[in-house]
Amino acid sequence: MNVAVDTNVLAYAEGLNGPEKQGAAADLLDRLDRTSRRLPVNVLGELFNVLVRKAKTSPEEARRRVLIWARWGRLLPTNSTSMVKAVELAAEHRLAIWDALILAAAAEAGCRLLLSEDMQDGFAWGGVTVVDPFRAPPSPLLEGAVRS
Repeated sequence: MNVAVDTNVLAYAEGLNGPEKQGAAADLLDRLDRTSRRLPVNVLGELFNVLVRKAKTSPEEARRRVLIWARWGRLLPTNSTSMVKAVELAAEHRLAIWDALILAAAAEAGCRLLLSEDMQDGFAWGGVTVVDPFRAPPSPLLEGAVRS
């Protein structure tokens, strides 16, 4: 099962939002099967921005961290099709355009799950279900996607 990951999960794994959230995010990301990991490319851009602006990381260090994440999973491109779908999704469901683009890229790549704390848990579109990976109890969908 292909699983896409939103920016906030990577940002938590980078230490934004404290050590408890960092440990939970890092553990979760480590438990995802290597062959199922997907990252929309705009997630990497958003992560760079978060690291530089919120975490006050130098651009050079942010670049280094983003390039490490780029090797963590298969990258999902943004293209004209995903952008058009994102605009439609944003208009119909009142999502931020960048969140809609992440969801559209995940759908286009055949992902079953999108792990995000920023979008509505349980929202489904284009065959993708948004799952808050930090909710308790964990979603059965998420439990099916991670190794014990």
